[in-house]
Amino acid sequence: MEKTIIIIGAGLAGLSAGCYAQMNGYKTQIFEMHNIPGGLCTSWKRKGYTFDGCLHWLSGSRSGQWYRFYEELGAVQGRRMVNHEEFVRIEGPEGRTWTVYTDLDRLEQHMLELFPADAKAIRDLCRAAHIFTRGEVPMEKPMEWMGPFDVLKMLTGMRRMLTMAKYAKISTQEYASRFRDPFLREVFPMLLDDLEGFPVVPSLMALAESHNHNAGWPVGGSLAFAQAIERRYLDLGGEIHYKAPVEKVLVEASSEPGQGVDHAVGVRLADGTEHRADRVISAADGRTTIFDMLECKYVDAKIRSYFDDWPLYQPEIQVSLGVARDFSNEPHSLIYSLDEPIQVGDETRRWLHVSHYCYDPTIAPAGKSVVKANFLQIDHAYWKALYEDRERYKAEKQALAEAVIARLEKRWPGIKEQIEVIDVATPVTYERYTGNWQGSYMGWADTTETMLKVMSRTLPGLGHFYMAGQWVHPGGGVPGAVTSGRHLVQVICKKDRRPFVATVP
Repeated sequence: MEKTIIIIGAGLAGLSAGCYAQMNGYKTQIFEMHNIPGGLCTSWKRKGYTFDGCLHWLSGSRSGQWYRFYEELGAVQGRRMVNHEEFVRIEGPEGRTWTVYTDLDRLEQHMLELFPADAKAIRDLCRAAHIFTRGEVPMEKPMEWMGPFDVLKMLTGMRRMLTMAKYAKISTQEYASRFRDPFLREVFPMLLDDLEGFPVVPSLMALAESHNHNAGWPVGGSLAFAQAIERRYLDLGGEIHYKAPVEKVLVEASSEPGQGVDHAVGVRLADGTEHRADRVISAADGRTTIFDMLECKYVDAKIRSYFDDWPLYQPEIQVSLGVARDFSNEPHSLIYSLDEPIQVGDETRRWLHVSHYCYDPTIAPAGKSVVKANFLQIDHAYWKALYEDRERYKAEKQALAEAVIARLEKRWPGIKEQIEVIDVATPVTYERYTGNWQGSYMGWADTTETMLKVMSRTLPGLGHFYMAGQWVHPGGGVPGAVTSGRHLVQVICKKDRRPFVATVP
C-alpha cells in the first residue's frame, strides 16, 4: 500500500522533502500558508520591478554536491549563472576603498598593496581561503550515518577539514584583530554578517566558492528558483495546497504494540478541515511547530535550551527602489561609510550596504535598475511594538526610505527624481509573510559555539513526525534547506527499508 506524507510549508526544505519523497514512491501533499512557493526564498513585483528578498549568491551554482542536488530538484537546468569579478566593494572615510575581488590571487595582491603592514595576515587569509577551493565536506547522506568509508573520503580532504577545525572557533571580529590597519580591522567583519561571534569559516568558504565561480547569481532570482523546484515537485505527482495554513498537528496514541509513544496522524488547517497521512513533516517555523502546532507537549530540556539559549540570525530591513537609471557601471555590491549617520528605528548606522541587479535582465525594465539597501541585525521587538500603531509604523518606514534616498542622492545626484517605486520590508514583514520566529531570515545563527551543531529531526515521545529546514540545520541558506529535505527522506526510506533513489529530470 502506498504510504502517505503531509508536509507543512512549501519553502525550499518542504519542496525538497516533497520532491525526494515522490521520487521514492511516497504520496505527498504540501500545505502552505502563502499563495506562492519558496518561503523565505522569494521576490515580489512592484510596477514592473522585481525586488528580491533572499539570494545574494548561490553556493554550489556550478559544480559539486549541492549543484547535483539542485539538478535533482530541477532548479538549475537551463538557468544562466552570473559570476562577478567583485564580491563586494567597501568604501571608508578619507577615500579608503577595499575591493574584495573574487579571484583570490588578485585579492591578495590588491590587499598587499593597500595594507603592506598586514602582509603576513593577508597571506594567511588567502592561503586558508585557497584550501577551501579544493574538495568539499561529504553531504550525500546524514552526518549520523557517516561510516569508515565516509571518514576515508573526508581524509582525502584532510587539509580542508583541519583548516575548518582551526578556524571554526575563531570569530570574524577575533580574526580582524590580527590586522594592524584600523580600516581593515573595522571592515573585515562586514564581508558576510557583522554578527558578534560569527565564525570566520563561512567568509573563507564564500571567498573560495567565488574564486571557483561556484557562487553565482541564478538569473531570475529567488522566486524563479523556488518555482522551478515547485514544477519539479508537481511533475513528480505531488500536490500543493496554497492559502492553507496549518493550525495543529493531529496526534493519536500509538496502536502499535510496545511503542509507548504518540503518533502524528495528520494536520488541522485554520479553516477547521482535517487531513490525514501516515507521516507528518514540518518544514515550517520551528518554534510555531513545537510550541503551537504541537502545544508544547513533546519537548525536553535540550529542545527548550535551543529556544532559550541559541542565538538567532536577527532580522533585517530591506529598502528597495525601482530607479529609471542604469547602474551597470557601478559595483553590484557596495558598502560605504556615511558622512551623516542614518537612524534605523532605535539604532544609528554609520555604513550603508547598497546593491543593484543590472546583471540580470529579468529584474528591471531595460535601461532601469533595482537598487536595494539592506540593514542587518535589526531589533525585532522595536518594530513589533511599532506595528501595533499602524500609522506610526507606516510613517517610520517612510522616514527610513527618505533617509536612504537622501544618502543615495549625495552619492548619485539626481537619483531622487528617478525613483519610480519604493518598498520597505521590516522584521514584521518577514514574520507575517513566512511565520518565522522574530522575523529571522535563517533561523539559528552560526557562531563559534553553534557552528556544525544540528537539532534533532524528531521530537521525544512523538512518532511518525519529523522536522526539516533551517530550524534543524543551523546556518540555513539554500544549500542547507535543500540538503535538509534530502537527508530527511533518506532517514524515512531507511526506516521503511526502501533504497533511497534520487533522479535528475
